[in-house]
Amino acid sequence: MPVTWDFLRIRECLKWPELSEVSSMSLPSLPFGISSFGNIRLSDRVYVDKTAQIFSMVDKHSRVLLTRPRRFGKSLLVSVLNSLFRSGDQDFQGLKIEKLWKERKQNKVVLLDFSVTCSSRFERFELNFVLHLLNSFSEHGFQCDSYLLPDLLEKLSEWLEGQEPGSLVLLVDEYEAPLTATLEDPKLFNLILKDISGFFSVIGSRDSAFRFVFITGIVNFKNTGMLSELKGLADISLDPEYGSIVGFTTQELKDYFSGYIENAARQLGAEPEALLQRLTGYYDGYCFEKTATVRVMNPWSVMSFLIYPTRGFRDHWFQTGGQPSVLKDLFRSGALKDPKNFAAVKTIPFSQLGGPAIGENFSEVDLLTQTGYLTFKSVDGNIAIVDYSTEEVRHAMAGMYLHQLVGKTIEQAGVMDFAIRLVKDNPETLVRIFNRLLESVDYEAYSIEDAKSVLAVIQIAMINVRLSPVIKVIAKGESVLEVQAGERTIVLTLEYCHPDQEAEQLLQVAVSQLDKPFSGKLGGRMEILKLVLVFSESDRRITVWSVA
Repeated sequence: MPVTWDFLRIRECLKWPELSEVSSMSLPSLPFGISSFGNIRLSDRVYVDKTAQIFSMVDKHSRVLLTRPRRFGKSLLVSVLNSLFRSGDQDFQGLKIEKLWKERKQNKVVLLDFSVTCSSRFERFELNFVLHLLNSFSEHGFQCDSYLLPDLLEKLSEWLEGQEPGSLVLLVDEYEAPLTATLEDPKLFNLILKDISGFFSVIGSRDSAFRFVFITGIVNFKNTGMLSELKGLADISLDPEYGSIVGFTTQELKDYFSGYIENAARQLGAEPEALLQRLTGYYDGYCFEKTATVRVMNPWSVMSFLIYPTRGFRDHWFQTGGQPSVLKDLFRSGALKDPKNFAAVKTIPFSQLGGPAIGENFSEVDLLTQTGYLTFKSVDGNIAIVDYSTEEVRHAMAGMYLHQLVGKTIEQAGVMDFAIRLVKDNPETLVRIFNRLLESVDYEAYSIEDAKSVLAVIQIAMINVRLSPVIKVIAKGESVLEVQAGERTIVLTLEYCHPDQEAEQLLQVAVSQLDKPFSGKLGGRMEILKLVLVFSESDRRITVWSVA
C-alpha cells in the first residue's frame, strides 16, 4: 500500500535504522562531491549532460560571467570548459556537444580559483593572490621574479602582449570569494577589491590574447566596477537559456537518476512516483532566470538523499553553509528584525540585483537572493517576487531564525515534540506550549509589538517542524494563523493587549470576530480547532484564551 507522505511519516523516516545505502550494484556511481569532469568520465559516474547549453554559451559569447549559489556545480562547469578547450572533444563521447564542437585547436588554459586566496589579513591575501597568479600563468611560460602585485601585473601585461591572438583561455572560479569573506570589514573589502580589479584591468587591456574568458561566483558585485574593463562581458546569470546550466531539473532527475529513485523508494516502502513527488516537493524550487519559469534542484541535496535515503529529507544544502554571521546579522537588523516579515512576500527590482556600490550596504533581499536563500517565484514587469527557495531552505531558515529569536533551539525552550503535540494535545496544553515559546523570545532585540508579530513567532516555530502554517487577514485587518497538523486543522486568532486594555474584553471581541466566515475554505473531514488567544504586552505571554 503506498505511503502517505505526511509530516509524521517523514519524521519517522528520520528515526529508521539505515539500510544498505545502494542495494543494486548495477547503478553507476554518483559524482557526489566530485567537481573534476575528467574524473567523472574516467570513473563512469553519472554526468547530467549540460553540454548543449555549454556549446551555446561558448558559441554566442567570448567573455562570460555566471553567478550561482554555492554547491550548484559551478566548479564542475569550469572543469568541463577546461577539458573542452585543452583536449577538444576526447572526453565528450556520447554527449550532446560531440556532434556540435568543430574546433580542433588545443588552447592554453589558465585555471584560477580565487577562493584559495581568502584571508582575514590583507598582506596574507595579497601574497596568496600573487602566488596563485604566478603558479597558474607559469604553466604556459610566464615568469616573474617579484612577489609584489604591481610588479607581477606589469610583467603579466607584457607577457600577454606577446601571446598569439586567441591562444589563451581564462577560467576564473569563485572570483568574488575574497570579497564575500570580508563583507563585515569595509576597509579590507576595498583593499582586496582594488587588487582584484587591477588584475581584471590587465586582462581587459590585453583582450586579444584570449579566445574565451569564463568567470563564476556567488555574488555579482557589478556596482563596484570590478569587471568593467573586460570588453564585451556577457552576464548570463539571468538569461532563461541558461537557467538550468547548473542544477538538476525534474526531467533530468527522471532521465539520469531513475534507478536511484527506485532504490530509495524500495528502501522506504514507497511507490517511486510518490517518492519523486516528495523529493521534488522538498528540494525543487530554485529559479535564477528573469522569466521565473526554469526551476532546478541543488545537486548536493538531491545526491545526499539518493545515497542515504533512509536518513530522510534533511537540509543538506543549508547545513553545508553552516550559520554565516552575515545571516545572523540580517536577522537582527532591517526588516527581519520584525518576525512577521519572515514569511512576508518580498520583492526586488532586477536592476538592484548586483550588490551595493562601494561604501554602501547590501539590501537583505539582494544578498539572500544571490546567495540562494531566496529565489524568483514570479515576475511583475521589472520586479521579481522572491521567496524561500525550497521547503528545505524555508525549514532551515526558520530553525536558524527561531534560534536567534529565543537564543536556543525549540527543544531547549521546553517545547518538545512540537509537531506531535499540535496533532494530539488538548487546547490547554497547546496554550502552555505556546507560552513556553513566547516567554523565551528576546524582546529587547526583536520588534514584537503587535498581534501579527506574535503569531509570526508561533508560525516560525511551526515551519521549523516542517509544517506549512499560513497567516491570513480577515475582517478589519485582523490576522489568523491556520495550519494543518495531521488530521487536525488549527486556527489561531490573537489579540495584542496593551497595558491600558482589558484582556477579557479583547477576548470577547476576538471570539465574535472568529465566528465570522474566513477567506478560504476549511473543513472537509478534518477536525477543526479554533483558538482565540490574548497576548499581554506586560506579561509577554498569553494570559486568557478560549476555544471558539
